[in-house]
Amino acid sequence: MEGCGISRDEAVAMLERKISNLALRRHCLATGAIMRSLASRLGCEDCSSAWEVTGILHDLDYEETASTPERHGTVTCAMLEGRLPAECLHAILSHNAENNGSTRETRLDRLLTAAECVTGLVTATALIHPDRKIAGVEPSSVIKRMNKTGFARTVSREGIMECVAAGIDLDEFVAISLDSMKSMAEDLGL
Repeated sequence: MEGCGISRDEAVAMLERKISNLALRRHCLATGAIMRSLASRLGCEDCSSAWEVTGILHDLDYEETASTPERHGTVTCAMLEGRLPAECLHAILSHNAENNGSTRETRLDRLLTAAECVTGLVTATALIHPDRKIAGVEPSSVIKRMNKTGFARTVSREGIMECVAAGIDLDEFVAISLDSMKSMAEDLGL
């Protein structure tokens, strides 16, 4: 993968400038952490920074395009053109394929979608614990909640299952995601 022209610190600063909603910023940070871990799991250390930045910035246009969901992803890609590798831009675009007509084609496309979807399920699972903390959450608890359609019903289970199409089984994917989010629990308010 060609180099990433945006550092993690710069990505976080961009996120803070463009996104006012704290929960959405936390979602983006969690997605970035999961993406970094997934790159490492796949043996792509050279990709880990670019994948993390892609995760952090995937919803950069969310507030701007809230009333026009078909534009979500396209505006971010236009903002980041020439600053992120083409495959990262495509992943950002395709994480909203259901609304903008793009398609998920690569492992990165599928894993970004899975990562950004699982953050909501992990967060919701943590928030039903008596202490409302992620520390005590086990992967089996997240998977159990995934099978309850009334729980965190806005979370796309189909999106999470993109991990399987990318070659990582659900149990491993949830464990990686949970560990990634636990590693930054304070930043996530969990």
